Amino acid sequence: MTAQYQVHGDVAVITMNNPPVNGLGLATRQGLADGLAKANADAAVKSIIITGGGKGFSGGADINEFGTDKTMQEPNLPSVISVLENSPKPVVAAIYGVAMGGGLELALGCHYRVAAPGTSVALPEVKLGLLPGAGGTQRLPRLLGVEAALNMIVSGEPVKSEMLAMLPGQKLFDKIAASPESLAEEAIAFARSVADVRPLPLVRNLPCKHPQGDAYFQFARNMVKGMSKNYPAPAKCVDAVEAATKNKFDDGVAVEREIFINLMWTPESRALRHIFLGERAASKIPDVPSSTPVRDIKSIAVIGAGTMGGGIAMNFLNAGIPVKMLEMKQEALDRGIATIRKNYESQVAKKKLKQDKYEQRMALLSTTLSYDELGDADMVIEAVFEEIGVKEAVFKELDRVMKPGAILASNTSTLDVDKIAAFTKRPEDVVGLHFFSPANIMKLLEVVRGAKTAKDVMATVMGIAKKIRKTAVVSGVCDGFIGNRMIEQYGRQGGFLLDEGCTPAQVDKAIEKFGFAMGPFRMGDLAGNDIGWAIRKRRYTEQPDMKYSKTADLLCEKGRFGQKTGAGWYDYVPGKRDAIPNAEVVAMIEEHRKSLGITPRKISDEEIVQRLVFSLVNEAAHILEEGIASKASDIDMVYLMGYGFPIYRGGPMNYADEVGLFNVVQAMNRFAKNPLDDAKFWQPAPLLAKLAAEGKTFN
Repeated sequence: MTAQYQVHGDVAVITMNNPPVNGLGLATRQGLADGLAKANADAAVKSIIITGGGKGFSGGADINEFGTDKTMQEPNLPSVISVLENSPKPVVAAIYGVAMGGGLELALGCHYRVAAPGTSVALPEVKLGLLPGAGGTQRLPRLLGVEAALNMIVSGEPVKSEMLAMLPGQKLFDKIAASPESLAEEAIAFARSVADVRPLPLVRNLPCKHPQGDAYFQFARNMVKGMSKNYPAPAKCVDAVEAATKNKFDDGVAVEREIFINLMWTPESRALRHIFLGERAASKIPDVPSSTPVRDIKSIAVIGAGTMGGGIAMNFLNAGIPVKMLEMKQEALDRGIATIRKNYESQVAKKKLKQDKYEQRMALLSTTLSYDELGDADMVIEAVFEEIGVKEAVFKELDRVMKPGAILASNTSTLDVDKIAAFTKRPEDVVGLHFFSPANIMKLLEVVRGAKTAKDVMATVMGIAKKIRKTAVVSGVCDGFIGNRMIEQYGRQGGFLLDEGCTPAQVDKAIEKFGFAMGPFRMGDLAGNDIGWAIRKRRYTEQPDMKYSKTADLLCEKGRFGQKTGAGWYDYVPGKRDAIPNAEVVAMIEEHRKSLGITPRKISDEEIVQRLVFSLVNEAAHILEEGIASKASDIDMVYLMGYGFPIYRGGPMNYADEVGLFNVVQAMNRFAKNPLDDAKFWQPAPLLAKLAAEGKTFN
């Protein structure tokens, strides 16, 4: 039962019971409608309460229904709200915990609202590329005032019930309960107190105006336009709220509904809904059920106090988990701690962190120069130099000192986790935890599952990832895992584009216009061009038939390793990150092109974007086929959270689905005919070719 019905004397209480957030799926909507009909048919019932079971009132619509027939299937949410409004007996919403999206719209349709203090109230649909579609843009302005309501609708951010209750003239809440615990009792008393009040108050009958009228909405449009250029929904929210001030209620609702349906089919909304579901799906591992027991992680050890080790440590300190950090020399430890302090002090100065919280976090950090002092930690993460011999020495020491059952994690970005696990006598306890730099900020965590990694280790690290607020994506073992294996192909295409006629600035500008945070050459400068150089040198030996542009090698031979040396593909001024094009680099590229006998050609932005993005897609299709990633949405999460892929495009696989896989394959076939590119690489991966031929998608 997703809606339970009880009678307390002369008050009927309908309780939504659809864990985890009482989503308003079809069964719950039907349960509400049935409960209302039952209460209105019972002569002994004088008033009705709608509330939620579990942790809150309702988190809103069931996102899985969006874009399907179930969204509109009767009773849809507007129909349920209509039943509420037309109830001959007063209906009171008793809200607590969360009242969000459709959940808040449901409450807005009730005659009265009683709220517990601390309730998070929001209309967050804009974050899914939508607007409230069940009267929210029409009712909230009538209860809160136009400006406060529009701010909530355009931002999608939650506001606490007691904050809203303080707004002058607000009619959203008829009563704020003394506490969450007393809400049920106070709501029943309130319902009895209004049982005989007639006529029943309807939100639709309240006035809705803004004193400045058109001038205010033009101002709001200008503000929204500047903040959301790639997203159509925020501007449409302004249109819908304006309709509330200019139309009769039912006409305003019709405007809102039309906008909602149109937005639902935009690529931006599809992308944002895909991300919403993909983030949640990433935490689920097919053969590791949610009931899998987990290991108790109460303390962490981190090997290495460099940039990465310090950033990793901060994640756990922020979550209140003690960290012991190991280095070989005291100076290295001192430097590492100074960097952590500097990071926290910067947050304090910006008022993002309170002084007492900073002190609490630093108090959780201890240091050592001896492996023997790490043995009691429940999990250890190494963040040492990316070289297999160094990792071997570390893991042999960890195998010696760590207690039985401790999780041994490597922050490797490319190395073989199975080989690392084999350096120990407990390979089942070894896992890859690939943090992205800066580790205390970037949301992505690649969890690399070795051939022998135990299921309870996987369940434990996925839970810990959530605790430290990371989006964890599981990868199998291969060179570069998901993200770096794909980025290598992207970088190779960047090199070929230089050989054929582009400048680094032209390539970067085209892909940044597409929406990437930065192009391949600015990214190379940020990461360090010497890192890519080391990988290529390994490739030249391991895969001599792999085709590469040699331009990046020439750059590295000049010592231009990027931002850390002040010179890479671009020049950099100390203390600034502005990438300044360098004439000598352009001349070097032209000279190399000439030495290869290549006549440069004009390359369009469209070709640049397609070659870079579709190279990611083709490699990702191989990764899926090999089982390195279990689902396409996992690959999208890696690129959205770790590599700056534009959010509003939903990741490389979602973007390929939007373009159409048939069209992607046709483009690849064209690229394969380019003698200066790599024809072998552009053979569509078998999975991609199959899906395209069948008219299917990745997601």
